[in-house]
Amino acid sequence: MHWKFASVVLLFACLGLAASPAVAAEDDGVLRIGVFPRRDPALTERLFTPLAHHLAARLQRKVLLESAPDFAAFWSSVAAQRFDLVHFNQYHYLRSHRDHGYRVILRNEEFGESTIAGVLLVRRDSGIERLEDVRGRKIVFGGGRMAMISHIVPVYLLRQAGLREGDYSHQFALTPPKAALAVYYHQAAVAGTGHRILSLPVVRKAIDVEQLRIIARSESLAHLPWAVSPRVSPALARRIRDLMAGLKNSEDGRAVLASARVTGFVPAQDSDYDPHRRIVREVFDEQY
Repeated sequence: MHWKFASVVLLFACLGLAASPAVAAEDDGVLRIGVFPRRDPALTERLFTPLAHHLAARLQRKVLLESAPDFAAFWSSVAAQRFDLVHFNQYHYLRSHRDHGYRVILRNEEFGESTIAGVLLVRRDSGIERLEDVRGRKIVFGGGRMAMISHIVPVYLLRQAGLREGDYSHQFALTPPKAALAVYYHQAAVAGTGHRILSLPVVRKAIDVEQLRIIARSESLAHLPWAVSPRVSPALARRIRDLMAGLKNSEDGRAVLASARVTGFVPAQDSDYDPHRRIVREVFDEQY
């Protein structure tokens, strides 16, 4: 791959300290990619640098790959519209679309699926057979309050079963795998997480997953989105969408996907996230 016309700059710092929004991609020829802190910044840099290189070469423009050490810093940069292309969780997307005009163009495909479900997970020997049995027990959610699949969706499942906050105690783990491990080691009775959790190598290597089982699963929901700033032209948005969706079609592209730990990027539209809006309205009483 030749880099005569393109370069990549990587910035992994506390972007919440940025003094002002970045200039739009069309204004200065730079495409700024923001990645939400699903993982630590060093790992995020390693996973998404090949994608940044690929887009830089194909678009023949500088690409700036940025992340943040925590969600507060990340959200500050989103609100400042610092990013041109941004990788969100689903709840972040709903907020950013309403409040800042970001529009979705793609969603992740992971393990061959472009949808994901939220689940509630227990030990097989817990005595919990159905959601009603969770009453009075401790739940650990695999992420913070804004984690769509591992917090908001599991709470929605509990609400559907007639359980409200106060009917159970809860805390948050840093990640979905840590929530599953907490249940395995009897630190909580129930974990809120995603439906693929027991397939993840990091979990399978750490515990005997046969000792855990899913007691409730949500409908299938659109996976993690990629969205563009309102300052990005429709033509550039389509070009980015087509380049990322087309990564499956070449050996080099599949290597970019493998680095990002996805099996593909699938074209998406805002209405794909209407089910998420319904769930958030039920859980948080927020309108998106």
